[in-house]
Formats: sequence, C-alpha cells, structure tokens
Amino acid sequence: MFPVRQPWLCKALGCYDCCIRCIGAVPYTSLVATLLCYAGMALFCGCGHEALSHTEVLVETYYARNIQDFVIMASFIKYFQYVIYGLASFFFLYGILLLAEGFYTTSAVKQSFGEFRSTHCGRCLSLTFVIVTYILAFIWLAVFAFTAIPVFFLFNMEQTCHNINLLAETTPSINQHGWICMDARQYGLLPWNAMPGKVCGMTLASICKTSEFYVTYDLFIATFAGAGITLLALFVYLAATTYNYAVLRFLGRKGVR
Repeated sequence: MFPVRQPWLCKALGCYDCCIRCIGAVPYTSLVATLLCYAGMALFCGCGHEALSHTEVLVETYYARNIQDFVIMASFIKYFQYVIYGLASFFFLYGILLLAEGFYTTSAVKQSFGEFRSTHCGRCLSLTFVIVTYILAFIWLAVFAFTAIPVFFLFNMEQTCHNINLLAETTPSINQHGWICMDARQYGLLPWNAMPGKVCGMTLASICKTSEFYVTYDLFIATFAGAGITLLALFVYLAATTYNYAVLRFLGRKGVR
C-alpha cells in the first residue's frame, strides 16, 4: 500500500506478521477447556482427598462405635484416595493431548505452515478423541452426581442443627428436640446394622459447632465445585473435538489431503 524503504521497518512488519500468525494458530477453545480441566481437577483432587480424611474422623468419632461397622467405609476412602492420584495424572496427560490435537486441527495451521494436509491417520485420531471424550463426559457426570451426596448430607445436618438450636431457645425441655436426629445409614455411609449410626438432639448440635464439621463441609463444597468445573471442561472439549473432526472430514471430502 505504501513504499517501504527503511530496513528496520520491514523487519518490524515481519515480526508483527509472525506474531499475528502465532496468535492465530492458538486453539482458544481447547486452551480454555484445558485451563478449566486443570483448575477443576486441582479442586476435586486436593479438596476431595482432604475431605475424605476428615469424613473418616467425623464418622468414626460420632456415628460408629464398633470399628467393624466402619471398616467398609474406611476401605472405600483409602482406595478412592489412590484413585484420586490416578485421576490427577490421567487428566493432566489427557488435557495435554487434547490441546495438542487442537493445535494440529486448527485452521490457522494452514496459514502458518502452508498447505493443510488432512491425513487418514489424523482423522482417525480426531475421531478417537471424540469417542473417548464422550465416554469420559458420561462417566464424570456420574462422578459429579456422586459428589453431591456428602454435600447434601452435611447440608441437611447443618439445617437440622439449626432447627435444634431454635427449639432449644424456645423450649427448655430436652424432650422437645431430642427426637431430631441425623442417620448416616440412610445416606449409605454406614451399614444398617451399625450402632449407633445416628446422632440426635444437643449432641448433634454440638457436632455442628466444631471446626471439624465446617472444614469437612467446605472441603466437600469445593470438591463438588471442582467436579462441576471439570464436567464443564469436558463439554467444551466435546465441542472442540467434534468441530475439529468435522473440519478434517470436510477437508477430506474436498480432496485436501
């Protein structure tokens, strides 16, 4: 558009064009999904591990007198903590792979490296990522629903304690609120033959005033939020991988290989 005679200006324009191409080659959808996935898994794994440890202490102290009644839950907590380590490693590697696949299939690759080559292997790889991500999304949807159980239990426990405190302020007789209980067996935390399995009255209200209860409650809320963020990241990955595969199929049909 205008004559450029200064060498330094030509060099500056060349750097600018290179920067524009590099920025345009970034798959922003996959990048956002990767950041969401890492943030969600950090919350889920870190807070979930600590929440399980606090739950073990809470249930063993107040809800189960016999260690045999608590052994199944203790074993589940132990094994699930090891599963958390594996989930953190798996999603870290899978996020890197999906981000690399996004870089490979973005339309900006054609502008940066010349002719876009859609190989049969590349299309099969993109289809594999689509299928695996769909499966992971359905599995993680179940995990997201599962993490809501302890949040629901602790929320009901807090509301029950609030009702007990209100009754204690209005009625001096302990019989008025001694029948209000929280039964851990109803939520599947303990077997039905566990004793006592439930906590009632002012004993329950005193548990709700401990720091152990509030720390466990906050940790499970953070775990639930982390599972939700990870599920959102998987849905974003689904949109990105499906679009990438559609682009490769379109290029294959147009004869661009």
